[in-house]
Amino acid sequence: MASRPAAVEARGWGWRHASRHAWAIRDADLRIEPGERVLLLGASGSGKSTLLHGLAGVLGGDDEGEQAGALLIDGVPAAQARGRAGLVLQDPDAQVILARVGDDVAFGCENLGIPRDEIWPRVGAALEAVGLDVALDRPTKALSGGQKQRLALAGLLAMRPGIVLLDEPTANLDPAGVAEVRDAVTRLLEAHPATLVVVEHRVEVWLPLVSRVIVLGAGGVIADGTPDAVLGRAGESLAARGVWVPGIPPAHPSAPQRAAGEVLLSATELAVQRVAGHPVAAGIDVDVRAGSALAITGPNGAGKSTLGLTLAGLLAPAAGALVASPGLADGAGSTPICWASRQLLTRIGTVFQDPEHQLLAKTVREELEVGPRALGLGADETSRRVDELLDRLRLAPLARANPYTLSGGEKRRLTVAAALATAPRVLVLDEPTFGQDARTWAELVALLARLRDEGSAIVAITHDLDVVEALHAEVLALRPATGGGVAP
Repeated sequence: MASRPAAVEARGWGWRHASRHAWAIRDADLRIEPGERVLLLGASGSGKSTLLHGLAGVLGGDDEGEQAGALLIDGVPAAQARGRAGLVLQDPDAQVILARVGDDVAFGCENLGIPRDEIWPRVGAALEAVGLDVALDRPTKALSGGQKQRLALAGLLAMRPGIVLLDEPTANLDPAGVAEVRDAVTRLLEAHPATLVVVEHRVEVWLPLVSRVIVLGAGGVIADGTPDAVLGRAGESLAARGVWVPGIPPAHPSAPQRAAGEVLLSATELAVQRVAGHPVAAGIDVDVRAGSALAITGPNGAGKSTLGLTLAGLLAPAAGALVASPGLADGAGSTPICWASRQLLTRIGTVFQDPEHQLLAKTVREELEVGPRALGLGADETSRRVDELLDRLRLAPLARANPYTLSGGEKRRLTVAAALATAPRVLVLDEPTFGQDARTWAELVALLARLRDEGSAIVAITHDLDVVEALHAEVLALRPATGGGVAP
């Protein structure tokens, strides 16, 4: 039997993590009726993800942080409403638990104590509802990013929650994957009516599915109503606060005033791989030039991130050659994979797709100090660089916070800042703008354009075509492998 849609109520609700010196969200007052479909918007750091995690009951207890007010599902504290809420995260890999598709979908049901003879019919029905037509014993590691998001939706549907919570579920997906996930959510709600709350910066993707828009800000809820009422009448003021509003694009930096400079990295017939003997892209010829931007595009699974890590000197080429110019190598040799970590710091900086894969320190300030200290810079110079980056990337109020308590967009800006702290000549960024509101997107792109104009080489792996346009980037498009690999 399907569960009934849930009602949500927040009464002056707020949450502050124990190691964060500011409230992630405060004074939130709202009510969502059973079966409503809500798009939750707000600037980066406004508490959107915190609200969803609170509703899912995964924020932790009193030792994890401080809570104010009440957050209720059907009149019951959300943390006690076990099984009523289901959450899908933005990172497809972060929510895959078991090695086989069927087992992964069944996992949530098993945790809820659902009888075994009822679980497997639910698993099959859930996979059909989200359109994931694969064998139950298919390895989860063989799925694409879009398929993994549908897998997560199937696991959620099998539990039959009263409220479906989606936290930027298409953040790292290509356009085809975005459509797959949105359509899967549509089928999910048709098969299992439930209340929907989705956090997403790609507003236009979800507008056909939602009936209400709620906008969070520093004072709790700052706008609430139908999509037309909120995004139409209040669109200009919301865009000024950083909310993505269809038809109001953020400002783009000006085009580069000078032609690209010297070649810093040159790839010839390059093949790249994560696992020895299994190239995911091949036949790549590309130059990375000072004072220019290169955008690596293509569908999920085409090898974009692997190519980025190879260009960054973190993976060895599977075949072909990657050569650093004498100007970039500066005595370190022409092969980046052979450089020591300290040599990479000032030559090639890297920002991984998942920010948490490169967080090292206990506070935001200390995270930015890691690189300069590794270079042996003095305290004054280290402090100057860190203070400047904290201000430029809107992280100064979070200087004492634990990096793991930041929002996804804040973590992304932190990892970009950490890479910039050592002033590398080449900067390789994997999905540099994910999780950003319109204001921080514009500021981050402007910063990258400024680095380009100052002579750095920018390599951006991205599905965000606005980034390509804004940086006036040369495009290297990868296509899916067919037999022997991928060619640009």
